[in-house]
Amino acid sequence: MKSLSDGQILEVSATDPGFISDIRAWCRNTSNTFICDEKLDTKWVVEIQKGLSKQAIAKKESAPAGIKSKEKTMVVFSGELDKAIASFIIANGAAAMGNNVTMFFTFWGLNVLRKPEPVSVKKDFMATMFSKMMPRGSKKLGLSKMNMAGMGPKMIRKVMADKNISSLEELIKTGMDSGIRVVACQMSMDVMGITKEELIEGVEIGGVATYLDAADDSNVNLFI
Repeated sequence: MKSLSDGQILEVSATDPGFISDIRAWCRNTSNTFICDEKLDTKWVVEIQKGLSKQAIAKKESAPAGIKSKEKTMVVFSGELDKAIASFIIANGAAAMGNNVTMFFTFWGLNVLRKPEPVSVKKDFMATMFSKMMPRGSKKLGLSKMNMAGMGPKMIRKVMADKNISSLEELIKTGMDSGIRVVACQMSMDVMGITKEELIEGVEIGGVATYLDAADDSNVNLFI
């Protein structure tokens, strides 16, 4: 849509039945126009127009004045695979709708951001023990339900791949590439014995004030 000129029409097809509802919401939030949809065999086809139609512009101009916040914030406390996936799916959806998104990772959620390979850093005994007991990176996360000694996450990942759903690692990369602000809580890092060198590239280190400052400008705040 970014590459089109105002008034040009884009045709999109999808196999996800929820796409019809989502694309309408996306158009409303990105100032584009939903034209029509049609079901063809096993897929849905929609047409959307770049920019607002004359009717939509008139409706917008007649609406009461008000500023709608386009900021979203999220605290990721959990270090479980399914919750991490949900966090990044919501965050990526918000970013795709033009929102500035801040994700604040704290305590067990920090494990989502750890590099998968060992990093040589100097730690005290307690920090070293914590590091060994916690999962190193997104590929080592367990499920909140039906973990089954590690079999559950493998099953979930296979189902996601079969259904052409992005993996957690792909969701993280997509989110960070699209400008989602990923912040690791410094206090939690100290408590959990995690250093900046052990986190993936692009992670910002911050504290409670950093998160609260972003939350002040947000109209949606989630704790996961």
